Amino acid sequence: MLFESSRIVLKKMTSSYAELYHSWRNNIEIMQSTNPLLDVYDLDETKEFINQVILGSHSSKSYIIVEKKSDTPIGITSLINIDYKNRNAECIIDIGEKDYWGKGYGTEALKLLLDYAFLEMNLHRVSLRVFSFNNNAIKLYEKLGFKYEGSSRQSLFREGTWHDIIHMGILQDEYVNYHHL
Repeated sequence: MLFESSRIVLKKMTSSYAELYHSWRNNIEIMQSTNPLLDVYDLDETKEFINQVILGSHSSKSYIIVEKKSDTPIGITSLINIDYKNRNAECIIDIGEKDYWGKGYGTEALKLLLDYAFLEMNLHRVSLRVFSFNNNAIKLYEKLGFKYEGSSRQSLFREGTWHDIIHMGILQDEYVNYHHL
């Protein structure tokens, strides 16, 4: 099955996950490395965000990452800004449950998402943005075949220091040749 690996399954994001997503979204430690705004939201704002941005947009597809053995939702991964005409999209991922950090779940989830993007949706290119200090994420993306495409210099101010936002991308033939030899 497409949305399943040995350890995880991707389930379509629905509003029933609002409170769980809200707890991740308001955890500064989790969002430190992924959210440029680092704001605190109330539950109504999160519900509105889910309904309008995640569920209400035809240019995004979002999935909750569920660890199969314990049936625990551990994060979210999405294709956003889907451009069907030019077959492009951007991907994002957050592992919201800290107990599951550093154990390869992000790699597995992103691989399932990229399989879907390239093999089912027939996208040509998937891009992402990552903060320059997030070395673990950069290594993960490189391991999956993403290539450095440039940076937005000093566009993020975090803990008294300016950081770059790095732009990476992978093309369909690069992904298919890299992962399905």
